[in-house]
Amino acid sequence: MKYLLMIYTNPAARAAIEADSDQVMAEVDGLLKEMQETGEWVSGMALADTFRTVRVRDGVPAVTDGPFMEAKEVLAGVCLIECDSIERATELAARWPDARYCAMEVRPLLDEA
Repeated sequence: MKYLLMIYTNPAARAAIEADSDQVMAEVDGLLKEMQETGEWVSGMALADTFRTVRVRDGVPAVTDGPFMEAKEVLAGVCLIECDSIERATELAARWPDARYCAMEVRPLLDEA
């Protein structure tokens, strides 16, 4: 089954990751290598710091720019993995360094069939 691992961050987490960037990147590289070797890695990418939110009400789009100061956490990146169980996906998310600094969300993808 495929799972989306969503990486969340906040200013304090971002600062801590930047302070430990060499160690964090080494951990990410090791985990990526492992998942590539086991066939669990599908894809992933970081997201830009700026974004827009679109809401359509009564046919009228309202567009706001972000990120927003009132937001406690923002989505910083995503990983798409394929593994046997949500327990394994959760294990991989817990090993991703960002989980120590802020949060990782694990979401199963619905089967297209």
